[in-house]
Amino acid sequence: MNIGKIPENVLKHSVLHQIHTRKQDYRSEGGNLEVLNGAGIGEDCAIFALSYTDVMASCVREAAVAIRQDSLSKSDILVGEPRVTMAHLLRKCANNLAVSGATPAAATITLLLPEGAEPDLIKGLMQEAESACEELSMQIVGGQSRVTKAVTVPWAVVTGYGKANRNTYRTAKHAKAGQDIVLSKWIGLEGTAILAKRYREKLLDRYPAYLAEEAADFDRYLSVLPEAALAMKSNVCAMHDASEGGIFAALWELAEGAGVGLTVDLKKIPLRQETVEVCECCGVNPYELLSGGCLVMTSEDGAALAEALEAEQIPAAIIGRTTDSNDRIIRNEDEIRYMDRPGMDEIYKMGL
Repeated sequence: MNIGKIPENVLKHSVLHQIHTRKQDYRSEGGNLEVLNGAGIGEDCAIFALSYTDVMASCVREAAVAIRQDSLSKSDILVGEPRVTMAHLLRKCANNLAVSGATPAAATITLLLPEGAEPDLIKGLMQEAESACEELSMQIVGGQSRVTKAVTVPWAVVTGYGKANRNTYRTAKHAKAGQDIVLSKWIGLEGTAILAKRYREKLLDRYPAYLAEEAADFDRYLSVLPEAALAMKSNVCAMHDASEGGIFAALWELAEGAGVGLTVDLKKIPLRQETVEVCECCGVNPYELLSGGCLVMTSEDGAALAEALEAEQIPAAIIGRTTDSNDRIIRNEDEIRYMDRPGMDEIYKMGL
């Protein structure tokens, strides 16, 4: 298998189809725990009932980590895996929780460290994690740190927890046929920032410095907490945080999780000019590039949702609709193509 997410057919048959135990026997307040939403394609979080009114959302994210993203060089790459900061990893967890309608509250952190790791490395990683948690109003409540021969660079696993209302939490299954598909901000932001940092000199050979600097600073757009919170107040039906595999993967996963089809207008998918230039320079497809910071939403009234987001200076666009078929269609003027199952993210094709 290629680097990155395992293929969807492998996920279905080798992972999801092996999960048979179900715990859905919540009977009364203080009774047994009920799992309202578990593992599945297009699902960002598991949802647990805490009482008649409250639920807990949980999500897991992991990656090779470094103390400062801007200090990374090509020698820091582990078999094509891009390393991120602890702050980046925690923000991705917070994003996933917000997409479920939950307020991020706590996190556990597991650190796997290579032989020879110094205490200052652990201290630096945890200081950055604590700083990010303070910003996100999350508390680090536990975890584990271990030195092992199984890794050659530091590896972190973050589990995030949040609280939501039992009547208003969101999953992919809340998307139904006939809803508008709305995107926040722009696609490819996360991948653009990584490529712009790593290939700065290559970009400067072709473009003015301000373009390379602006693209590298796209990290500032990666939180979707503001739009998720606003969408929850604007009758959003379902949300999915675009990430690995790009916008095409996010759309496919949401449709697959909901059991619906979709029709999307390629020309309406929002794309920054900096992303266009960086992708052209690096030879990657922006529609299949890491797209953290872009929130995919469905709504019965996409125009009202987009208007509410725009009123708060959050760019938003209606790009299509969900349908009652299994077809996932991309229209580009008179051309029609059917979406493929998500493949390897374009970022890995650059050796990152």
